[in-house]
Amino acid sequence: MATLDKTAFIDFMLAQNVLQFGEFTLNSGRVSPYFFNMGEVSDGAAFAQLGKAYAEAIIASGLEFDVLFGPAYKGIPIAVATAVALAEHGRSVGVAYNRKEAKDHGEGGMLVGAEVQGRVLLIDDVLTSGKAIRSAVELIRDTAAEIAGAIIAMDREEYLSNQPDAQDASAATAVAALAEELGAPVISIANLHDLIHYLEHSGSDAAQQTLASMRDYQMRFCHV
Repeated sequence: MATLDKTAFIDFMLAQNVLQFGEFTLNSGRVSPYFFNMGEVSDGAAFAQLGKAYAEAIIASGLEFDVLFGPAYKGIPIAVATAVALAEHGRSVGVAYNRKEAKDHGEGGMLVGAEVQGRVLLIDDVLTSGKAIRSAVELIRDTAAEIAGAIIAMDREEYLSNQPDAQDASAATAVAALAEELGAPVISIANLHDLIHYLEHSGSDAAQQTLASMRDYQMRFCHV
């Protein structure tokens, strides 16, 4: 996969059934014409390709960091796959993650893996409520580590407002709000604009039907 080849990345997400088009009710209550679920990635070859995509996006971003942190649970295998891919680029970094509940025996604690120190880069799949990342941030901020930023696969570019049909020019998207909280950048491999661009250049009738729904959703709920 070429560096930041978003078309190839979307092709891969579709092939893995991570990205689906149809009608999906989100936790927010919004009915979305697409759904993104990284939990569909489930074999070694797919994780290798996924890690390569994240690694290339990280390298392209120029972010400096010492430890990759994967919030439980989906962020854990993504962080491991990304670290392996970065090592192939000659960049070896530690990998840490959190437990959902503290372990009261053995080594105990909430943090697992590399010591959380220096500059920490959070890694996850798609930002919706941001609950998983924010829980991880609380743990990281209890250490002496600094948050370097976060990287996700897909930015839905949706506003946080509960009044989605009345867009406010000053309203923040979920990603922008998280970046402000972190005081650090939040980078995505692809976003809603990329998906729409992908559909625009697809010749299938099904893609054109989906495109109309995607554009309508974008106008109602998302940063245009």
